[in-house]
Order: sequence, then structure tokens, then C-alpha cells
Amino acid sequence: MKITGKLKAISRAAALLLLVTGCAPGGQSLFRGQVTSTPRPAPTPTQLPGEEAPIGAADLFIGVNAVDYSGYPDCRPEFVAAFEQLANLATKAGVEHTMRFQIHTPLLHWTKAQIIRRGTELAVDYGLTHSCYAPNDAGIACGRCDACVLRVKGFAEAGVSDPISYQH
Repeated sequence: MKITGKLKAISRAAALLLLVTGCAPGGQSLFRGQVTSTPRPAPTPTQLPGEEAPIGAADLFIGVNAVDYSGYPDCRPEFVAAFEQLANLATKAGVEHTMRFQIHTPLLHWTKAQIIRRGTELAVDYGLTHSCYAPNDAGIACGRCDACVLRVKGFAEAGVSDPISYQH
């Protein structure tokens, strides 16, 4: 199973929960292939299971961006810091001090143009990516949502051609 496909369907906050606990919304454990004993429609930080991270990861990386975060409150440094603290307070590993969770946000203060330029330097195939929150059934980005607008603007400011097609 590809974990990345599951991550696209959930919010960044839920993605952080998934990385810390291994539990996706609905209680499905992606790392153990089993349903948790307390399935729930959408876990909240107060519902973090008190167990070790299932893959033993203490360093968690997320590509949130606060410079032009488009109003997503979970892309702010304050949210990331609070979530890191919560992960260390609400897990067995954190409470027993067997693991110290640290959330890394390497793109937090970069502009979209800086991110695109750096990705280009690293030979990222942007044709395999999109940022859309409303792609059609074929996976074509809408071109209208905030994420698409910011992506188009970022590519333009970076002076790099965006290789994907848009619906509009």
C-alpha cells in the first residue's frame, strides 16, 4: 500500500497524527495493517494513542509553508510547535522519555518560488505533482483553488514552466 496516497486524502494535522501514531482517520492503522480497537471518524490531537510510534520515527518532516499558507492554520509555526509538544506529552514514548519527537519544517519560511527553484535544482519532476484540493476524476488539477493559484504564481515567480495541465 502506498502511504502517500492516503496522506493526500487527509489534512496536514491528520497527517502528523498518522506519522506520530500510525493511525489514519477511521482508525485504520497504515503501518500494522490492522484496525485499532477504537475506530473514530477523524482523530483529534486529544485522541492520540498512548503508544510508541509504530515505525520508530522521532524526526518527523512536513512540507508546510507559512509564507503564503493560504489561510490553513496548520501551516503556522505556532501549530507545528504545539503539535510537537503534544506528541511528546500524549504518547508513551514521549511520557517515558524513550523518544523525543521533533517536527522539522524545512520549507516553512520559503516562498513558493524558492521551493520550486530548489526542487528544480534537485531534479524534481514537477509533472508528477500537483497541489490541487479539487482535482477531477482523472487527477487533473482544477486551476481555481487556493493551492492551484499559489502553485501557478510560484512557478511564474520562479521563471519555471509548470509542466501540469489544469482544468481551467
